[in-house]
Amino acid sequence: MVRLTRIYTRTGDAGRTRLGDMSDTTKTDLRVAAYGDVNEANAHLGHAIVAGDLDQDVVDLLGVVQNELFDVGADFATPVVPDPEFPPLRVLVEYVERLEGWCDQYNEALPTLSSFILPGGTHGSALLQIATTTVRRAERSAWLAYEEHGDSMNVLAITYLNRLSDLLFILARHANSEAGDVLWKPGGERSSRS
Repeated sequence: MVRLTRIYTRTGDAGRTRLGDMSDTTKTDLRVAAYGDVNEANAHLGHAIVAGDLDQDVVDLLGVVQNELFDVGADFATPVVPDPEFPPLRVLVEYVERLEGWCDQYNEALPTLSSFILPGGTHGSALLQIATTTVRRAERSAWLAYEEHGDSMNVLAITYLNRLSDLLFILARHANSEAGDVLWKPGGERSSRS
């Protein structure tokens, strides 16, 4: 369990920070950017939970996801090394499989898409679309970090973000089930007034 007795430490004032294994790095390290983007995505999920008027089963599912996103951040923050003295928290294949199961469950009842969809419809759907785009950015940040740090990062944590963006897109559509998706109308299909 984590125990925080003081929030400010002054250790980051020189643009440095420590990773989960206590190794020193810059605040501009791409791993730090990746887990920062994960943290932002988690904040957007919190907003969707409290303000989105989502179904209780979706709220419960997102609560699990919020905890797992902390695991993803911890994974990114702790370099993979052979035979660590203390085995760190790692995202496992079960995390990804759980997301895939939810994707299948919620997508089954949705109509087939005939166009791309626009963010909107219900408040909950719009908030989930914001979270979707933030998770996709976190995934891109993580791949950039992986290009630099390679095998010292757990690829499953990045895969988790990919599946999570799919799930959030599906849940955004689910939140619009009654009103229907807001479909993109390409330029030639829009009237001159719209």
